[in-house]
Amino acid sequence: MTPPVEQLIAQTTSELVQIDLTPRKPAAKPAWLKAKAPMGETFHNLKKMARELNLHTVCESAQCPNIGECWNQKSATFMMLGNLCTRRCGFCAVPKGKPEPIDFDEPRRVAYAVAQLGLAHAVITSVNRDDNNVGAARAFVSVIEEIRMQAPGCRVEVLTPDFQGNEEALRMVVAARPEILNHNIETVPRLYRVAKSGGRYEKSLRFLQHAKELAAEMFSDRVGDQIVTKTGIIVGMGEEMHELLAVFRDLADRKVDILTIGQYLRPSRDHLPMARYYTPEEFAFLKHEAVGMGFKHVESGPLVRSSYHAQEQAESTGLTVSNSTLIRTEQR
Repeated sequence: MTPPVEQLIAQTTSELVQIDLTPRKPAAKPAWLKAKAPMGETFHNLKKMARELNLHTVCESAQCPNIGECWNQKSATFMMLGNLCTRRCGFCAVPKGKPEPIDFDEPRRVAYAVAQLGLAHAVITSVNRDDNNVGAARAFVSVIEEIRMQAPGCRVEVLTPDFQGNEEALRMVVAARPEILNHNIETVPRLYRVAKSGGRYEKSLRFLQHAKELAAEMFSDRVGDQIVTKTGIIVGMGEEMHELLAVFRDLADRKVDILTIGQYLRPSRDHLPMARYYTPEEFAFLKHEAVGMGFKHVESGPLVRSSYHAQEQAESTGLTVSNSTLIRTEQR
Protein backbone atom coordinates (compact mmCIF):
# COMPACT_ATOMS: atom_id res chain seq x y z
CA MET A 1 0.00 0.00 0.00
CA THR A 2 1.34 3.43 -0.90
CA PRO A 3 2.50 5.37 2.20
CA PRO A 4 0.85 8.75 2.86
CA VAL A 5 2.42 11.65 0.99
CA GLU A 6 3.29 13.35 4.29
CA GLN A 7 5.23 10.29 5.45
CA LEU A 8 7.32 10.07 2.29
CA ILE A 9 8.00 13.80 2.17
CA ALA A 10 9.13 13.71 5.80
CA GLN A 11 11.84 11.26 4.81
CA THR A 12 13.49 13.86 2.56
CA THR A 13 14.27 16.69 4.93
CA SER A 14 18.09 16.60 4.74
CA GLU A 15 19.59 19.16 2.38
CA LEU A 16 22.80 17.38 1.42
CA VAL A 17 23.73 13.71 1.14
CA GLN A 18 27.34 12.64 0.84
CA ILE A 19 27.96 9.78 -1.60
CA ASP A 20 29.85 7.04 0.23
CA LEU A 21 32.46 5.57 -2.10
CA THR A 22 33.88 3.02 0.40
CA PRO A 23 33.54 -0.67 -0.53
CA ARG A 24 30.48 -2.36 0.89
CA LYS A 25 29.07 -5.86 0.89
CA PRO A 26 26.51 -6.17 -1.91
CA ALA A 27 22.95 -6.35 -0.60
CA ALA A 28 20.71 -9.13 -1.83
CA LYS A 29 18.30 -8.04 -4.54
CA PRO A 30 14.69 -7.74 -3.38
CA ALA A 31 12.23 -10.17 -4.93
CA TRP A 32 10.65 -7.39 -7.02
CA LEU A 33 13.95 -6.84 -8.87
CA LYS A 34 14.42 -10.38 -10.09
CA ALA A 35 13.92 -10.86 -13.83
CA LYS A 36 13.81 -14.07 -15.83
CA ALA A 37 17.04 -15.14 -17.52
CA PRO A 38 17.05 -14.47 -21.29
CA MET A 39 16.29 -17.60 -23.31
CA GLY A 40 14.00 -18.97 -25.97
CA GLU A 41 13.95 -19.26 -29.75
CA THR A 42 12.79 -15.68 -30.39
CA PHE A 43 15.52 -14.30 -28.13
CA HIS A 44 18.25 -16.23 -29.94
CA ASN A 45 16.88 -15.39 -33.39
CA LEU A 46 16.90 -11.67 -32.62
CA LYS A 47 20.43 -11.92 -31.27
CA LYS A 48 21.52 -13.73 -34.44
CA MET A 49 19.92 -11.07 -36.64
CA ALA A 50 21.71 -8.28 -34.79
CA ARG A 51 25.06 -10.03 -35.24
CA GLU A 52 24.49 -10.74 -38.93
CA LEU A 53 23.59 -7.09 -39.60
CA ASN A 54 26.43 -5.81 -37.41
CA LEU A 55 24.00 -3.93 -35.16
CA HIS A 56 24.15 -3.08 -31.48
CA THR A 57 21.29 -3.01 -29.01
CA VAL A 58 21.19 -0.94 -25.85
CA CYS A 59 19.52 -3.97 -24.26
CA GLU A 60 22.87 -5.78 -24.34
CA SER A 61 25.29 -2.86 -24.08
CA ALA A 62 23.55 -1.33 -21.05
CA GLN A 63 22.88 -4.73 -19.41
CA CYS A 64 19.12 -4.16 -19.29
CA PRO A 65 17.38 -6.57 -16.88
CA ASN A 66 14.34 -6.81 -19.18
CA ILE A 67 16.19 -8.20 -22.20
CA GLY A 68 14.61 -11.65 -21.93
CA GLU A 69 11.04 -10.37 -21.66
CA CYS A 70 11.39 -7.73 -24.36
CA TRP A 71 13.30 -9.79 -26.92
CA ASN A 72 10.89 -12.68 -26.63
CA GLN A 73 8.16 -10.16 -27.52
CA LYS A 74 10.25 -9.01 -30.53
CA SER A 75 10.93 -5.69 -28.85
CA ALA A 76 14.49 -4.34 -28.93
CA THR A 77 16.08 -0.91 -28.77
CA PHE A 78 18.72 -0.54 -31.46
CA MET A 79 21.76 1.53 -30.56
CA MET A 80 23.43 3.35 -33.45
CA LEU A 81 26.74 5.16 -33.95
CA GLY A 82 28.87 2.30 -32.67
CA ASN A 83 29.28 0.73 -29.26
CA LEU A 84 31.75 3.18 -27.71
CA CYS A 85 30.50 6.29 -25.95
CA THR A 86 32.52 9.51 -25.78
CA ARG A 87 31.27 10.20 -22.23
CA ARG A 88 31.94 8.41 -18.95
CA CYS A 89 28.68 8.57 -17.03
CA GLY A 90 29.01 7.00 -13.61
CA PHE A 91 25.85 4.87 -13.86
CA CYS A 92 26.06 3.59 -17.44
CA ALA A 93 27.33 0.18 -18.58
CA VAL A 94 27.83 1.14 -22.25
CA PRO A 95 31.56 0.85 -23.10
CA LYS A 96 33.55 4.10 -23.25
CA GLY A 97 36.35 5.07 -25.58
CA LYS A 98 37.31 6.68 -28.87
CA PRO A 99 34.68 5.66 -31.44
CA GLU A 100 35.13 4.68 -35.05
CA PRO A 101 33.90 7.01 -37.82
CA ILE A 102 30.11 7.09 -38.13
CA ASP A 103 28.71 4.32 -40.34
CA PHE A 104 26.04 6.02 -42.45
CA ASP A 105 24.84 2.68 -43.85
CA GLU A 106 23.82 1.61 -40.34
CA PRO A 107 20.38 3.33 -40.49
CA ARG A 108 19.45 1.21 -43.52
CA ARG A 109 20.37 -1.99 -41.65
CA VAL A 110 18.47 -0.90 -38.55
CA ALA A 111 15.37 -0.22 -40.66
CA TYR A 112 15.73 -3.64 -42.32
CA ALA A 113 15.75 -5.29 -38.88
CA VAL A 114 12.69 -3.27 -37.84
CA ALA A 115 10.88 -4.42 -40.99
CA GLN A 116 11.91 -8.05 -40.51
CA LEU A 117 10.64 -8.01 -36.94
CA GLY A 118 7.35 -6.45 -38.05
CA LEU A 119 7.53 -3.81 -35.33
CA ALA A 120 4.65 -1.41 -34.82
CA HIS A 121 6.85 0.82 -32.63
CA ALA A 122 10.61 1.14 -33.12
CA VAL A 123 12.93 2.67 -30.53
CA ILE A 124 16.30 3.88 -31.77
CA THR A 125 19.02 5.30 -29.53
CA SER A 126 22.75 5.91 -29.75
CA VAL A 127 25.92 6.43 -27.80
CA ASN A 128 27.07 10.02 -27.30
CA ARG A 129 29.15 11.23 -30.24
CA ASP A 130 30.60 14.48 -28.95
CA ASP A 131 33.20 14.16 -31.70
CA ASN A 132 30.52 14.72 -34.39
CA ASN A 133 27.15 15.95 -33.13
CA VAL A 134 25.82 17.01 -36.55
CA GLY A 135 26.87 13.67 -38.03
CA ALA A 136 25.05 11.89 -35.22
CA ALA A 137 21.91 13.90 -35.97
CA ARG A 138 22.22 13.01 -39.67
CA ALA A 139 22.22 9.33 -38.70
CA PHE A 140 19.02 9.77 -36.68
CA VAL A 141 17.37 11.55 -39.60
CA SER A 142 18.43 8.72 -41.92
CA VAL A 143 17.07 5.98 -39.68
CA ILE A 144 13.70 7.76 -39.38
CA GLU A 145 13.51 8.07 -43.18
CA GLU A 146 14.64 4.47 -43.74
CA ILE A 147 12.08 3.05 -41.32
CA ARG A 148 9.35 5.05 -43.03
CA MET A 149 10.40 3.50 -46.36
CA GLN A 150 11.07 -0.08 -45.24
CA ALA A 151 8.43 -0.41 -42.52
CA PRO A 152 5.59 2.01 -43.39
CA GLY A 153 3.15 2.49 -40.55
CA CYS A 154 5.76 1.78 -37.88
CA ARG A 155 5.83 4.44 -35.16
CA VAL A 156 9.35 5.83 -34.61
CA GLU A 157 10.75 6.83 -31.23
CA VAL A 158 14.27 8.22 -31.06
CA LEU A 159 16.22 8.46 -27.81
CA THR A 160 18.95 10.97 -28.56
CA PRO A 161 21.91 12.51 -26.76
CA ASP A 162 21.84 16.26 -26.00
CA PHE A 163 24.13 16.92 -29.01
CA GLN A 164 26.00 19.25 -26.61
CA GLY A 165 23.25 21.80 -27.17
CA ASN A 166 23.96 22.04 -30.90
CA GLU A 167 20.94 23.85 -32.41
CA GLU A 168 21.51 22.54 -35.93
CA ALA A 169 21.58 18.93 -34.75
CA LEU A 170 18.33 19.20 -32.77
CA ARG A 171 16.63 21.08 -35.58
CA MET A 172 17.54 18.30 -38.05
CA VAL A 173 16.04 15.58 -35.86
CA VAL A 174 12.84 17.51 -35.12
CA ALA A 175 12.41 18.25 -38.85
CA ALA A 176 12.45 14.49 -39.55
CA ARG A 177 9.26 14.26 -37.46
CA PRO A 178 9.75 11.24 -35.22
CA GLU A 179 6.54 10.30 -33.43
CA ILE A 180 8.38 10.53 -30.08
CA LEU A 181 11.55 12.45 -29.25
CA ASN A 182 13.14 11.06 -26.09
CA HIS A 183 16.06 12.52 -24.18
CA ASN A 184 16.78 11.21 -20.69
CA ILE A 185 17.27 13.62 -17.79
CA GLU A 186 18.75 10.62 -15.84
CA THR A 187 19.15 12.12 -12.34
CA VAL A 188 18.75 15.17 -10.11
CA PRO A 189 20.93 18.28 -10.64
CA ARG A 190 23.07 17.68 -7.54
CA LEU A 191 24.32 14.33 -8.86
CA TYR A 192 25.12 15.37 -12.43
CA ARG A 193 28.83 15.88 -11.69
CA VAL A 194 29.31 12.27 -10.57
CA ALA A 195 26.53 10.50 -12.50
CA LYS A 196 26.25 12.23 -15.88
CA SER A 197 29.72 13.31 -16.85
CA GLY A 198 29.66 15.76 -19.73
CA GLY A 199 25.96 16.44 -19.30
CA ARG A 200 24.31 19.50 -17.80
CA TYR A 201 20.88 19.47 -16.19
CA GLU A 202 19.83 22.84 -17.60
CA LYS A 203 21.04 21.81 -21.06
CA SER A 204 18.86 18.69 -20.99
CA LEU A 205 15.84 20.69 -19.83
CA ARG A 206 16.44 23.19 -22.60
CA PHE A 207 16.73 20.36 -25.14
CA LEU A 208 13.28 19.02 -24.23
CA GLN A 209 11.70 22.46 -24.20
CA HIS A 210 13.34 23.60 -27.43
CA ALA A 211 12.19 20.46 -29.26
CA LYS A 212 8.59 21.53 -28.61
CA GLU A 213 9.34 25.09 -29.70
CA LEU A 214 11.03 24.00 -32.93
CA ALA A 215 8.20 21.61 -33.82
CA ALA A 216 5.62 24.34 -33.29
CA GLU A 217 7.70 26.63 -35.53
CA MET A 218 8.14 24.03 -38.28
CA PHE A 219 4.76 22.28 -38.46
CA SER A 220 1.20 23.48 -38.51
CA ASP A 221 -0.62 20.39 -39.80
CA ARG A 222 -0.70 18.36 -36.63
CA VAL A 223 -3.60 18.34 -34.21
CA GLY A 224 -2.62 19.23 -30.64
CA ASP A 225 1.03 18.93 -29.68
CA GLN A 226 3.46 19.21 -32.60
CA ILE A 227 5.81 16.56 -31.16
CA VAL A 228 5.60 14.16 -28.23
CA THR A 229 8.56 14.44 -25.85
CA LYS A 230 9.70 11.86 -23.36
CA THR A 231 12.36 11.52 -20.68
CA GLY A 232 13.55 9.06 -18.07
CA ILE A 233 15.16 9.13 -14.64
CA ILE A 234 16.83 6.41 -12.56
CA VAL A 235 16.64 6.42 -8.77
CA GLY A 236 18.79 4.99 -6.02
CA MET A 237 22.04 6.91 -6.59
CA GLY A 238 21.74 9.10 -3.51
CA GLU A 239 19.04 11.58 -4.49
CA GLU A 240 16.31 12.69 -2.09
CA MET A 241 12.58 12.42 -2.68
CA HIS A 242 12.09 16.19 -2.69
CA GLU A 243 14.81 16.49 -5.37
CA LEU A 244 12.98 14.01 -7.59
CA LEU A 245 9.72 15.89 -7.22
CA ALA A 246 11.48 19.15 -8.12
CA VAL A 247 12.82 17.53 -11.31
CA PHE A 248 9.33 16.28 -12.16
CA ARG A 249 7.99 19.82 -11.80
CA ASP A 250 10.74 21.19 -14.06
CA LEU A 251 9.86 18.61 -16.72
CA ALA A 252 6.11 19.20 -16.40
CA ASP A 253 6.68 22.94 -16.78
CA ARG A 254 8.33 22.18 -20.13
CA LYS A 255 5.32 20.11 -21.24
CA VAL A 256 7.20 16.79 -21.40
CA ASP A 257 4.59 14.15 -22.22
CA ILE A 258 6.01 10.82 -21.03
CA LEU A 259 8.14 10.09 -17.95
CA THR A 260 9.82 6.81 -17.02
CA ILE A 261 11.19 6.09 -13.53
CA GLY A 262 13.32 3.03 -12.74
CA GLN A 263 15.77 1.62 -10.21
CA TYR A 264 19.51 2.13 -10.66
CA LEU A 265 21.42 -1.17 -10.63
CA ARG A 266 25.19 -0.84 -10.38
CA PRO A 267 26.73 -2.49 -13.47
CA SER A 268 30.15 -3.11 -11.85
CA ARG A 269 32.47 -1.95 -9.07
CA ASP A 270 33.82 0.67 -11.45
CA HIS A 271 30.44 2.42 -11.52
CA LEU A 272 28.68 4.73 -9.10
CA PRO A 273 27.62 2.90 -5.91
CA MET A 274 23.93 2.31 -5.40
CA ALA A 275 22.60 4.17 -2.36
CA ARG A 276 19.45 2.10 -1.84
CA TYR A 277 16.60 0.16 -3.39
CA TYR A 278 13.28 1.94 -3.79
CA THR A 279 10.21 -0.09 -2.82
CA PRO A 280 7.25 -0.71 -5.14
CA GLU A 281 5.24 1.58 -2.84
CA GLU A 282 7.71 4.41 -3.39
CA PHE A 283 7.54 3.92 -7.15
CA ALA A 284 3.75 4.08 -6.88
CA PHE A 285 4.06 7.32 -4.90
CA LEU A 286 6.37 8.85 -7.51
CA LYS A 287 3.96 7.90 -10.29
CA HIS A 288 1.03 9.38 -8.38
CA GLU A 289 2.87 12.66 -7.88
CA ALA A 290 4.05 12.86 -11.51
CA VAL A 291 0.61 12.12 -12.95
CA GLY A 292 -0.77 14.91 -10.80
CA MET A 293 1.70 17.31 -12.40
CA GLY A 294 0.23 16.73 -15.86
CA PHE A 295 2.33 14.06 -17.63
CA LYS A 296 0.29 12.12 -20.18
CA HIS A 297 1.91 8.84 -19.18
CA VAL A 298 4.19 7.77 -16.33
CA GLU A 299 5.90 4.37 -16.28
CA SER A 300 7.29 3.82 -12.78
CA GLY A 301 8.72 0.63 -11.30
CA PRO A 302 11.90 -1.15 -10.20
CA LEU A 303 12.65 -2.71 -13.59
CA VAL A 304 11.45 0.19 -15.75
CA ARG A 305 13.90 1.47 -18.35
CA SER A 306 13.41 4.21 -20.93
CA SER A 307 12.15 1.91 -23.69
CA TYR A 308 10.35 -0.60 -21.44
CA HIS A 309 6.77 -1.00 -22.73
CA ALA A 310 7.50 1.88 -25.14
CA GLN A 311 4.69 0.89 -27.50
CA GLU A 312 2.14 0.82 -24.68
CA GLN A 313 3.43 4.19 -23.44
CA ALA A 314 2.93 5.76 -26.86
CA GLU A 315 -0.53 4.28 -27.29
CA SER A 316 -1.62 5.48 -23.86
CA THR A 317 -0.99 9.08 -24.95
CA GLY A 318 -3.33 8.66 -27.93
CA LEU A 319 -0.64 8.37 -30.62
CA THR A 320 -1.51 6.72 -33.91
CA VAL A 321 0.34 6.77 -37.20
CA SER A 322 -1.15 7.62 -40.57
CA ASN A 323 0.98 8.26 -43.65
CA SER A 324 3.98 8.98 -41.39
CA THR A 325 2.11 11.89 -39.80
CA LEU A 326 1.29 12.12 -36.12
CA ILE A 327 -2.36 12.29 -35.22
CA ARG A 328 -3.41 13.33 -31.72
CA THR A 329 -6.55 11.55 -30.52
CA GLU A 330 -6.66 13.30 -27.18
CA GLN A 331 -5.57 16.66 -25.82
CA ARG A 332 -3.49 17.59 -22.81
